Amino acid sequence: MDVERRGGRSRLAVLGAVAVLALAPALASCSDDDGGTSGGTVSSSPPTATTAEPPTADAPGDPVAAKAEITRNWAAFFDAKTPVAEKVKLLENGEQLRPVLAAFAADKNAAMTTAKVTGVEFTSATDANVTYDLLVGGAPALSGSQGTSILQNDTWKVSVKTLCGLVELSGVTVPGC
Repeated sequence: MDVERRGGRSRLAVLGAVAVLALAPALASCSDDDGGTSGGTVSSSPPTATTAEPPTADAPGDPVAAKAEITRNWAAFFDAKTPVAEKVKLLENGEQLRPVLAAFAADKNAAMTTAKVTGVEFTSATDANVTYDLLVGGAPALSGSQGTSILQNDTWKVSVKTLCGLVELSGVTVPGC
């Protein structure tokens, strides 16, 4: 793997990606029953500077509460202490990716990985762009990553596109992605 050094940050990013994606062999052995489609991508480039934006018609009725729920749910989703059954509820169409979530739960490297939401921008009443830092052992590994959250069944969830983007960093195809 060719990794360009940028003040040590690239090494942390690689270590973070390895920790999150250490399950590549287990994930590759899963079968794809529905011919899954490719999800989105995850960017590790820094977010552009923004200022607080007033609520618009393209935001939920209570954007402050929605942002708090997104932040709380992302932290829980990426927390190793959160049971798989709960993570399924925090992931868009989570039941489809239950085997992947179970594999992550069993991996010691993934257990060291957490996420901290640093920004939320609503694109509609049911969709939001989320900027987050992926942390390994509390240290930033992929800072300023971009993901999405969707409102599904009255719960703001981590999008499948975001999870699949992280998994795809390993070059592995996962059922449901």
